[in-house]
Amino acid sequence: MNSQRQSPLYRSRLLQPGADRSPDTHPLTWRLRDDGQVVGLKEYESKEGYRAVSQVLNGHDPGAVIAAMKEANVRGRGGAGFSAGLKWSLTLQGDDIPRGYIVCNADEMEPGTFKDRLLMEQQPHLLIEGMILAAFANNARYGYIFLRGEYVESARVLTAALAEAREAGWLGPDIAGSSFDFDIALHTGAGRYICGEETALLNSLEGHRANPRAKPPFPGQSGAWGKPTVVNNVETLCNVPAVMLRGAEWYQGLSGDRTDDGGTKLYGASGLVNRPGLWELPIGTTGRELLELAGGLREGRKLKAWLPGGASTGFLLPEHLDLPLDFDTVGKEGSRLGTGLITVVTEDQSMVALMRNLEEFFARESCGWCTPCRDGLPWTVKLLLALERGEGEAGDVELLDKLAADCGPGLTFCAHAPGAAMPLQTALRHFRREFEQGVRYPRGKAHADPIPAGGV
Repeated sequence: MNSQRQSPLYRSRLLQPGADRSPDTHPLTWRLRDDGQVVGLKEYESKEGYRAVSQVLNGHDPGAVIAAMKEANVRGRGGAGFSAGLKWSLTLQGDDIPRGYIVCNADEMEPGTFKDRLLMEQQPHLLIEGMILAAFANNARYGYIFLRGEYVESARVLTAALAEAREAGWLGPDIAGSSFDFDIALHTGAGRYICGEETALLNSLEGHRANPRAKPPFPGQSGAWGKPTVVNNVETLCNVPAVMLRGAEWYQGLSGDRTDDGGTKLYGASGLVNRPGLWELPIGTTGRELLELAGGLREGRKLKAWLPGGASTGFLLPEHLDLPLDFDTVGKEGSRLGTGLITVVTEDQSMVALMRNLEEFFARESCGWCTPCRDGLPWTVKLLLALERGEGEAGDVELLDKLAADCGPGLTFCAHAPGAAMPLQTALRHFRREFEQGVRYPRGKAHADPIPAGGV
């Protein structure tokens, strides 16, 4: 087997064989092949592929598509959880408004997240179809897939799929005989986490430094090159074809009585679990169910905490495992659903070392545009390093509290620093004693005493 076949993505497919998937229950994954090969154009077309495009472009008006998305309440699967239909309804449209752009945010750099890669590498035409429908609804003339530069295999598969779709007439002029023209280009990024913020992404797409923009105006009013622009995540756009084929009521019913949110979600698990991977499950699935699908913790380890959706979400505890993983429920517990891929932390792992590792990532990926992020995050790293080595001074833990608060929502230019602050704040709340154990010196005392081997 090659290295890709050994990946968590491949193991996830083995956990969910094709016999268990159907278009009525698994709109995102029912077409996936059990051998892990790409679903090409002919196979995709034989499995309802582009049927939604043919029906919508020849039988609906853009407003009806937006209304269906709002009724289905397809919430953004990139982490924010904002209603895609509501977002689309705020896009400037009209005879006197220039046609704009649809941009797919495929800059999947959130630590612990790998769901969009699965969709792009194995059924790229689902993403393309979703973008066509989004473009029709938002009067867009062109689309861009802004792809994480390290996703070389995704770029190869998407490039081939775009060429297939263009040759078959699904992209280009007069799509499906509807007089609607639309095409898509693939744009690979230079490898910065900040490009996950939609306005920084647009700056990078235009060839500028990837700094976030002031809002308002929002991209729906003035986005790429000053035109109305809609930016949606890969998984969000991949939900659109099924919603338009089967309807909003069906989509809402996929979650059953688990939650008020509708649809399914690509959930995943990573960390010290026996079978890391991905599963398409009803939204509102619990953390405990995910851990069971992942085969439990390795070698009898005990769960200490878990992140519900990537590194920029807040830590939850073992007693939270039975909560439904939906946007509002997780938010009420002081965290965020984020990308829905949980990362487990076991009792034998140091929370201080873990937070130092995460904050090093966030500090490195800051664009430096605003002071709390540019200066505050490196300062947290310096304090965490001292505490990890047992060289902390009195007041360091309290200073971490203040730095995290200063990076909170509404105090920085974008959501990067608040995302970095959330895991730190929750780690300090739940595991404060671990951080306090790293304090060895009173404030101002020279570090003259030798540090014992292995630290404190």
